Amino acid sequence: MIPDAPWLLERERRCRREGSGLTTADLVGCWRLERIWNKGSLEPASVAAGLLRGLAARLRLSADGAGPEAGDLRLANSVRLGALELRFEGVGRLEGRRPLLVFSFERLLLLLGGRVLIERTLPQPDPLRRPFFALIAAERPHWLAARGRGGGLALWLLEGTTGENEVRVNEN
Repeated sequence: MIPDAPWLLERERRCRREGSGLTTADLVGCWRLERIWNKGSLEPASVAAGLLRGLAARLRLSADGAGPEAGDLRLANSVRLGALELRFEGVGRLEGRRPLLVFSFERLLLLLGGRVLIERTLPQPDPLRRPFFALIAAERPHWLAARGRGGGLALWLLEGTTGENEVRVNEN
C-alpha cells in the first residue's frame, strides 16, 4: 500500500532527528505525482491531486555531472494536457543531512507533440528564497515523499510501477 499521512509524519519526525539517508541515486527517475496533503492536514487533497494526476504531473530527476553520487541533478517538472506540455527545467543539489533538494528552474517550455512552441529563460531566484523539497523517505522502486517549501506534503510514484496494490510501506 501507499503510505498514509500519519505514517509519513512519523517518518518525517525521525528524518529530522536522524536524516533520511537518501542520496542522488535514490532520486533519479521519472516520478508521477500521486498524492498531496495541504500543510497540517491528514487527509489527502483529493481534488487537487486528481487534477494534477489528470494533467500527468511529473517530476523527472537525472544525474548531472560526475555521476549520481556527485549530488547535482537536472530537474524537469511538467504537466500535460493531451499533446500540450508545460515544462520547467532546471538544476538541483542535495544539501544537509536530511537532505534538502534545493533547486531552481532555468527555463520554461511549452511543447506541442514534443515540438517546442515557446521557450523562455527564467530569472534566478534570490538564494534565500530558492524552492526546495525536504526529502522524507523513498522506497525504491516505488515511491518518494517530500515536503515542499510551502509546507505541503507530496508523494510520487516511480514511472513503471504498476500501481497502488504493489506499493508497500517500508517499516524501517
